Amino acid sequence: MSMRPIRVLFLVAALYDGILGIAFLIAAPSLFEWVGITPPNHFGYVHFPAALLIVFALMFLAIARNPVANLSFVPYGILLKVSYCAVAFFHWFAAGIPFIWKPFAIADLVFLALFFWAYSVLKKQALETVSSA
Repeated sequence: MSMRPIRVLFLVAALYDGILGIAFLIAAPSLFEWVGITPPNHFGYVHFPAALLIVFALMFLAIARNPVANLSFVPYGILLKVSYCAVAFFHWFAAGIPFIWKPFAIADLVFLALFFWAYSVLKKQALETVSSA
């Protein structure tokens, strides 16, 4: 199988998480005001996860650059998406969350499914490469 769809997937994931991370890192107060929700009592609660999103974006770029060689990074991307989805969907259904977080939860659910698919393809590719050597 061609690696192009997997490279594109992780490039899109890098852009998505990188742009979100940068936006919440440099413009969190404006974003909270723009969507009309009360910000946390300290923006450090927003800046740290924003910085983590930038770190994950860099990891997704590494995967996009060489998917088979960076197969071991994919489970961390899966865990990132599981973490956000678990928290967001739990709070969404238990007590409700502001609308701003809902599209991110849905997008991360899609990324989660696609990351599982990519992992299975890459693992198979890696095994074929090892067995043919």
